[in-house]
Amino acid sequence: MGGLLESTDQAMFLDPAIRNWVLFPITVIMVLVGVFRHQLTILMTGQPPKPDIKDIRQGKALMRGQMLAQNNSYIPTAAFLERKKYLCQAYEDGTYLKDKAVKDKSPTDLMTDPKNMEVMMDGMKKQMMGIVPQTLIMGWIQFFFSGFILIKLPFPLGLRFKQMLQSGIMTPNMDVRWVSSISWYFINLFGLRGVFSLLLGGENLADGTRDMTAMSTMGAMGQQPGQPQDFNKQFLGMKDNLSIIYHEWDLENVEQRVLV
Repeated sequence: MGGLLESTDQAMFLDPAIRNWVLFPITVIMVLVGVFRHQLTILMTGQPPKPDIKDIRQGKALMRGQMLAQNNSYIPTAAFLERKKYLCQAYEDGTYLKDKAVKDKSPTDLMTDPKNMEVMMDGMKKQMMGIVPQTLIMGWIQFFFSGFILIKLPFPLGLRFKQMLQSGIMTPNMDVRWVSSISWYFINLFGLRGVFSLLLGGENLADGTRDMTAMSTMGAMGQQPGQPQDFNKQFLGMKDNLSIIYHEWDLENVEQRVLV
């Protein structure tokens, strides 16, 4: 029992040079690379064009169907059926499409549209500007600082955080609060969002987590990064989702349930 207590109360001391030449440089370099990426992306793609009112309408119409599908149990059955009937008919007729002629076009025609080609090129440029710097930084950290312990967190954590905070270190008995170099990279990747918002504004292009979120969303929808959105296909898919929903109002006979 005494040996177990001694193993949990570890006395480890870090060389101050690790803080000065590894910990701080990783954070500073990631901030500078983010700022450089933001400025370079603007130079390569230019200022993003103002969204067209019809484009906004398409997105909001799709979002309206998603909200109805997620929150259908909060409205009475009659109200849900009326909304479902209206939206399903609008989705099928292409009422909310920016260009109703797109409804009869094939995906190949959408890919060859010059406007869509420009959107695809801008999307690919932004993806490359996000992937290349992060890949280089991760490779630099793994090559020069693999196996380094950089910092100890001042608050206790459970064992479930061990794999996340001590990536690349094969020491099963080490305290969970110690953070490895590659884990410090991921902490900065997800934690510098507020710093970039303060330096570059809320709509900045330096946040790498946005690219990861966008790529995962497109992958879930079966869409390749940079590919133009086929709203007609998404509308028809949402129509099918709404058609199969079994509605049950959460407040049905609520008076009797409260009194009982």
